Amino acid sequence: MRNRAIAWVMGLAGLFAGAAVFGFAASSDSQAQQKLAEKQVPPSRELVQYSFAPIARKASPAVVNVYVRRRVQAFSSPFANDPFFRQFFGDRFGRPSERVQSSLGSGVIVADDGTIVTNTHVIKGRGETEIRVALADKREYDARVLLQDDKTDIAILKIEGGTGRFPVIAFEDSDTLEVGDLVLAIGNPFGVGQTVTSGIVSALARTEIGKSDSQVFIQTDAAINPGNSGGALIDMSGRLIGINTMIFSQSGGSQGIGFAIPSNLVRLYAESTAAGRKVERPWLGALLEPVNREIAEALGLDRISGAVVSRVSNRGPGAAAGLQAGDVITRVDGFEVADPRAVYYRMTTRGVGNSSQIDLLRNSRPVTINLTLAAPPQPGKDDVRNLAGAHPFDGARVSNILPGLADELGIDEGDGVAIVSLRPGSLAQRLGFQPGDVITELQRQPIAAIADLEQALATRKGIWIVGIRRGGKAMLLQVPG
Repeated sequence: MRNRAIAWVMGLAGLFAGAAVFGFAASSDSQAQQKLAEKQVPPSRELVQYSFAPIARKASPAVVNVYVRRRVQAFSSPFANDPFFRQFFGDRFGRPSERVQSSLGSGVIVADDGTIVTNTHVIKGRGETEIRVALADKREYDARVLLQDDKTDIAILKIEGGTGRFPVIAFEDSDTLEVGDLVLAIGNPFGVGQTVTSGIVSALARTEIGKSDSQVFIQTDAAINPGNSGGALIDMSGRLIGINTMIFSQSGGSQGIGFAIPSNLVRLYAESTAAGRKVERPWLGALLEPVNREIAEALGLDRISGAVVSRVSNRGPGAAAGLQAGDVITRVDGFEVADPRAVYYRMTTRGVGNSSQIDLLRNSRPVTINLTLAAPPQPGKDDVRNLAGAHPFDGARVSNILPGLADELGIDEGDGVAIVSLRPGSLAQRLGFQPGDVITELQRQPIAAIADLEQALATRKGIWIVGIRRGGKAMLLQVPG
């Protein structure tokens, strides 16, 4: 069907181009006649009336509207929810009142039991959350969350109370896409109802815009607007090639630059959730950095592309496969990789327990190694803590620096305690601490492990002196007690 569509579009474009040349016949009549002879009008009524309607009709029933209601607490004073403020003034400036926040997005049914894929940012928020989904045929159901992953922005929902089988969209291999392929985006922009827009694949393997180090995106010019998040990007066979997730816009509306999470990554999360497994990113046991102009010149590379190996752990799979510091990874399983994110994406979609072929440059010579994809070492019970108390790290989840964690956070192995995550609205978050920060000292005493940190936090201080390593830079902070 796609070939027929392209033939019709090319034929029609050619007809207009030929007509324009014919209008200039006074100076190039013979050339115009020749060009007109090479072009054809659509040879049949079917091609003249070509439409995306059959494709949209096939896929639309499996695209749902996602409605989210959250009950949140609001204070009459903007400072009343600050713990320091309330410590001194109590509730004299107003008790919290409950209000309801509503948001909307889209989702895609990928299994006939009512399993839905959407974006984490569509459903996530503080407060008690109610999720309801509306199908294209106007049926509505409650839904519960099976999985939400902040890093990839993928969430899995399950329809509750439904009977019978639900319509689905089958997955397509997103690696078969090419720039210029026709695509359709289906979703619920601005809450107006289900909407279908068309466009092409504008670019593949965009890595500069995500927050996860294993995210890549399909770029499309199909119109994507607020509310389209979590909706379907489909090919001309009506199969799912991506989940629409974000736009670049100065106005808030579509400007022809939209991004979708590739279906191969989405399918990995959907199938793993259905099987009750957690998706694990393979552990490389090495630290990768993007190739910039200076690195390319220093290593004698002819292009600014790839991932340079800056460190290899002696105990990791990378070292076992023969990876060395200074190697430049150029391909993974035959696919070009532009930077470390593309490397991790290929490894993640390949999956733990399999092996990947890594093509690299070593001293300007091509080398190929086979890497066994293994899960990172699991932390022990004493390696991770959720911190709470009258200290600057209240609300932080911290960990000893294990090899797998060092890879995940992009930090060096060594002494210190890493901040893994922060509870939204917590004191640690408001003070500006970030995931990936490494606590190296407290009250001018070195912190080598969690045991040191807990001991140092046991006594309340008027002023906390905190040593942090962030992005390779050391900082010394003074924080009120």
